[in-house]
Amino acid sequence: MATDSRRKPDPARGARTERSPWKDQVRSYFDHHAKVAKDSARRLWKTPVGTGMTWTVMGVALALPVALLLLLTSLQGVSAGWESSARVTAYLELEVPLEEAQALVDEIRADSRIAGIELVDREQALAEFRANSGLEDALDYLEENPLPHTLLITPEERSRSATGVEALVTFIRGMEGVERVQVDLGWLQRLNAMTDLLARAVWALAVLLAAAVILVIGNTVRLAIENRRDEILVAKLVGGTDAFVRRPFLYTGAWYGLGGGVVAWILLQLALWWLTGPIERLAGLYRTDFALVGLGFDGVLTLIIVAMLLGWLGSWVAVKRHLDDIEPGDIAGG
Repeated sequence: MATDSRRKPDPARGARTERSPWKDQVRSYFDHHAKVAKDSARRLWKTPVGTGMTWTVMGVALALPVALLLLLTSLQGVSAGWESSARVTAYLELEVPLEEAQALVDEIRADSRIAGIELVDREQALAEFRANSGLEDALDYLEENPLPHTLLITPEERSRSATGVEALVTFIRGMEGVERVQVDLGWLQRLNAMTDLLARAVWALAVLLAAAVILVIGNTVRLAIENRRDEILVAKLVGGTDAFVRRPFLYTGAWYGLGGGVVAWILLQLALWWLTGPIERLAGLYRTDFALVGLGFDGVLTLIIVAMLLGWLGSWVAVKRHLDDIEPGDIAGG
């Protein structure tokens, strides 16, 4: 029995055939990227000394500003615990009884510029002085308590500027029963000035070292371009586009950035481990909670991403500058 060798067309198969070129192009594009990335990494592993030196230079350049930024963050964190020291001390007249002192406390507390107020009465102050001064025997000869009631006033955060504290001091000094008001803004102003200076220095150093990283990567990639000059010429002769030729070097810069970021993180961890002990002992002597804060997972991820972007940018600058100088006509000219 004869059979018909002709087959009916399969619409679904035809649709898949029509879509396959587009899918193949996308798959080929990503496959080529993966191949180029692996090849770039393999080339770096073939020169471990040069690659390691580049990673180390990048790691040091990246670790310095990040370390200063962590130090600044730690100082800002511990300064929050010092805010209670930014307070106004008001000494009342000796004749003011405890009831009037308490009434002054209630009146001052009602002001919106006040975050907190503490009354230290005369007897409590004398007891603390007797316990801490070591002059118990000498104090026994006093006929009466020479210490006044004291008000420890903590301003609100918005009033802790020099102008705000001065206005608050003027207000308290004008109250009846207040003999003297004392406040020391020098330490607060010095701390704010040092913090601001450190912040500016961190950003300036970060910009300078980022530029240095870009230059280092650019120079390294430039040497790689010169070493692969013949390969680039052949690729351009057979119709390779600039993007095709540029791609391996961009991945090289990204791999350099990845390695530099990892080295920077290792250096930061080593520095943190080395300094933690002495800093804890120093903080214990000053009775503060100061401690260095390390990078969390988000910080490490950000550091590595920034390092890879810097490596990619340095490579792109080098490729843009030197790749245009390599043309197929150079073969004939040579």
